[in-house]
Amino acid sequence: MGSRSGIIGDEAEARCAQYLRERGYEIVAMKYRRRVGEIDIIAVEKTRRGLFGLAGSEGYIVFVEVKCRSRTDFGEPREAVTYSKRRKLRLTAELYLSEHETELQPRFDVMEVFVESGGSMRINHIKDAFY
Repeated sequence: MGSRSGIIGDEAEARCAQYLRERGYEIVAMKYRRRVGEIDIIAVEKTRRGLFGLAGSEGYIVFVEVKCRSRTDFGEPREAVTYSKRRKLRLTAELYLSEHETELQPRFDVMEVFVESGGSMRINHIKDAFY
């Protein structure tokens, strides 16, 4: 990835993290790297379950892949999350979970970032994008 696209990618990841924070997620890691791969964002989404929302707290540990594009001539950003990429994300998530004990349910999301004219960014958050 060239320097300009790297800067845009970093900005896209920062904007996605902010987007998640604004929706109540807690960001626990960014750019989590291991030998098998990298996870752009790891976040916690808490949910309330039970009668009238009073019983126990539950939620998800969310592993987020960010894909940024300024053009869709060659497909949507989510289409770049190939079988091979999903496999690496799963393996990296397994390593994270082996290092950080949690009772939260794991989930894999994809966040598409569309860079529009003038440099503005539009985000499409795809929950449960794959298993």
